[in-house]
Amino acid sequence: MLQITDLTFNAWGRKFLEDASVSLPPGAKVGLVGRNGIGKSTLFKLILGELAAGGDEISLPKTARIGSVDQEHPATPVSVLETILEADEERHTLLGRLETAEPEEMGEIWTRLIEIDADAAPARAAEILAGLGFDHENQQRPMSEFSGGWRMRVALAAALFAEPDMLLLDEPTNYLDLEGALWLEARLKKYPHTALIISHDREMLNEVCTHILHLANHTLTLYTGNYDQFEQARAEKARLQMSAKAKQDAERAHLQAFVDRFKAKASKAAQAQSRMKRLAKMQPVATTIEERVAPFILPSPPRPLAPPLIRLERANVGYEPGKPILRNLNLRMDLDDRIGLLGVNGAGKSTFAKMIAGALNVSEGELHRDRKMRVGWFHQHQIEAMDPTDTPLEIIRRAMPDAPESSRRSKLAQWGLGYEKQETTVASLSGGERARLLLNQVAMDAPHILILDEPTNHLDIDSRRALLDALNDYSGAVILITHDRSLMEMVADRLWLAADGTVKPWDGDMDDYAKFVLDRARQSAVKPSQIKNETSDAAPSSNNKGKRNDKKSGPSPSTLRHAVKKAEERMSQLTTDISRLDDEMANASVSNPKALEGLTRARAKAQADLDAAEAEWLRAEEALAEATA
Repeated sequence: MLQITDLTFNAWGRKFLEDASVSLPPGAKVGLVGRNGIGKSTLFKLILGELAAGGDEISLPKTARIGSVDQEHPATPVSVLETILEADEERHTLLGRLETAEPEEMGEIWTRLIEIDADAAPARAAEILAGLGFDHENQQRPMSEFSGGWRMRVALAAALFAEPDMLLLDEPTNYLDLEGALWLEARLKKYPHTALIISHDREMLNEVCTHILHLANHTLTLYTGNYDQFEQARAEKARLQMSAKAKQDAERAHLQAFVDRFKAKASKAAQAQSRMKRLAKMQPVATTIEERVAPFILPSPPRPLAPPLIRLERANVGYEPGKPILRNLNLRMDLDDRIGLLGVNGAGKSTFAKMIAGALNVSEGELHRDRKMRVGWFHQHQIEAMDPTDTPLEIIRRAMPDAPESSRRSKLAQWGLGYEKQETTVASLSGGERARLLLNQVAMDAPHILILDEPTNHLDIDSRRALLDALNDYSGAVILITHDRSLMEMVADRLWLAADGTVKPWDGDMDDYAKFVLDRARQSAVKPSQIKNETSDAAPSSNNKGKRNDKKSGPSPSTLRHAVKKAEERMSQLTTDISRLDDEMANASVSNPKALEGLTRARAKAQADLDAAEAEWLRAEEALAEATA
């Protein structure tokens, strides 16, 4: 599918690639890996043509469509669902042509619409959006009502919906919660074409990828298999290289010893000269150079506190009086607890973290905590709120006002920020360097509880492993919120689920939760309004853990009958609207093209909405028939 031949690219005073070559097979799911700043995103820009390579070093089939998610969708008045539908350019164009086509062209257009299964497009778009966290109501809202992070999700949904022949994804999980990441993982495994994915999410690279493309030392190397297999192959390659180097070093030493001993003797001069030539011709064996990854410093609390650290009894918490976000919290946390906090975005995970951190008081009930307890709280807003003109040295001076300058610089060096980085502005630091600075800073006072809200967003795989090692050495309690399933599985020994306006223990492991998330996404495809946290019935209980429930899960027949009725009412209303628009278009003045254009656009949108309503009605009817069978 993608062919790169002898690609060399230098820019901004540095070398990115030198004589790099690789060929990606059609249909492969390829993980592009390498250290932060090595040039992975630059390679994407070269493939997309946003940067010029200088020749024909990069080639794709002439008819191949390339899709990427390089920026968020703009804040337009168009609905989220309609924005996704417009990503299928052919379908969008054909529907637009229907409005102005001559009668003899209509048959050809309808034939092509049937060939590309245009009627199923609204249902497919709704399914993708539901998987990425947009319920039925939010799918109808205009893009302008969503934040940048949610518009990034729309951009990702549009790329998946368009199904290009070559899909380029750059850290697609950075704007997703764990639930969205689990859904995306399942979706990419079934993606019908070639995908090239930049990701530091080890679990995704293991579950999705059939190949790993490694960018290092200005070259590209393709490995078959997932990330674990890549690491094994690379370790074996490094072992063989070291073995070959040891043999060569031994031979070199033997030859040099002979030359040193006999070069002055006339009788051995010829042999010595021969060995000197062999030494000159020997090419050094290239060995894999492993870059050092600075550790994270997470000091443990010096003296443990009496248990429990936290006890919640019938507690409510929220931002406005009488409007709690979380209700009836009955939880306990001890010093050795490692809590993984699950739940979709908007379920209250951040509210819960603020309450534990002491930034939000309970409005009702009781929160018991030791007055001596220290909390270290890391969250993504801290990175966004950093003063771009600040420097790491100025930040550490404020954190260590009484320490000598040498101690401050030594502390930054321990955190992985060398002398040259210590007086660099925050704006010039990479995302990984900023995250590293803040993660170490929040833990420097040896807190009894560490609250980590998406700590891995800007960290590469090796830095994530370093964070895992530091957390395993840390003896305090941890509350972890992350979309990195691998980190969650390795750190958390208990899982809590934020859903339905409360937080409760999740009686199951991450595999159980992954199944639950995917089942919920499938249910939402039957009736999009069901995407909201349907956790009370689906969560496994302690009484039936490990047993299969023979009853079919899903909406009840009465719920489905209501869905059928609502869809029929919607179809009736849209049919009336289309008829009215047809009359207005027939009576519109030809001399007023703007009015005609507006009516045509409104008519196309109404037709698309009618198609979506018909698809929803059909799904509800089929589900009702199955439920009552």
